[in-house]
Amino acid sequence: MPLYEPQEDSELLKRAVVAHAHGDVLDMGSGSGILALAAAAKDDVQSVLAVDIDDESLAHLKEKVLPLNGKMTVLKSDLFTDIDGKDAFDTITFNPPYLPQEPGDAHPALYGGAHGYELVVRFLGEARAHLRPGGQILLLFSSLTNKERVDAELKRLGYRARELLVEAHFFERLYVYRIWRVPDGG
Repeated sequence: MPLYEPQEDSELLKRAVVAHAHGDVLDMGSGSGILALAAAAKDDVQSVLAVDIDDESLAHLKEKVLPLNGKMTVLKSDLFTDIDGKDAFDTITFNPPYLPQEPGDAHPALYGGAHGYELVVRFLGEARAHLRPGGQILLLFSSLTNKERVDAELKRLGYRARELLVEAHFFERLYVYRIWRVPDGG
């Protein structure tokens, strides 16, 4: 599969990463590495784990991105399947495939399931166990993903969220949320 080159969505989430990423960072679905590099360039980031499921993206990350910064490691994983460590990350970033998939659509870097939100929902469910208390998720998604469904899922899973950035495009709005766990008993 061809490497997904950064677009306006990646650039928007990069702004949030530059402003808010800290500590030990997991860049889920790292792709080109734009977010991993932005995080690794910050003084208050100790380490970055760049994760992707795509072999071509992983080869790119290992060859072009990893040598640029000693804070980074690269791992192949289907979301959190191969990630060790409960409460391991202070910041998790994710620019997921978020478009609704029609029959015949094949580019996995674009489509997040039949309705567009399925991968986001799965990610949010799995992320809780890997987020340190006080940690945050920086998540980008589209109005085509079904914002109401994402908001409802955040509430159901015991997260709080704040909309950091919104950017309108001719066929969609892009949202960047800062998400954190509600403390147990809170």
